Amino acid sequence: MCRLPGLVVFDLDYTLWPFWVDTHVDPPFQRDRAGSVLDARGRPVCLYPEVPAVLERLQGLGVPMAAASRTGETRGAIQLLELFSLRRFLRCVEIYPGGKSAHFHRLQQDTGVPFAQMLFFDDEERNIRDVSQLGVTCVLVPDGMTQALLTRGLEAFARS
Repeated sequence: MCRLPGLVVFDLDYTLWPFWVDTHVDPPFQRDRAGSVLDARGRPVCLYPEVPAVLERLQGLGVPMAAASRTGETRGAIQLLELFSLRRFLRCVEIYPGGKSAHFHRLQQDTGVPFAQMLFFDDEERNIRDVSQLGVTCVLVPDGMTQALLTRGLEAFARS
């Protein structure tokens, strides 16, 4: 792969973790003595298994990353990014209700990276459709983020 994105953006719910932070789990979150992340009811919450390796791979390639989520549970999402030690990978975080296009306009403004230099992973087709109209290379995430999806996305970006 010769050409790498200037920014890789990830959705959160059902892309990095297997739940909707505003409906399926109960904030606030905490870490127990064993290091597991728990919701307010003491139920464990987790990432998709390959997410840390995906982020480490991109970091190793020197590719900046960001998160964009439409959730209304902003505090809970930010808390999970911290508890899962993901915030350190993310140059920007856009988490608030509204259309994904608004998130991407803000990301472009904050980073200076043109849409055509961005790669986006999301589990919802409507978000893929909206963001791809901006000129962003988009990849649908059907069952959580994986190394294989990252490779497919990087290859699609390099061809674009």
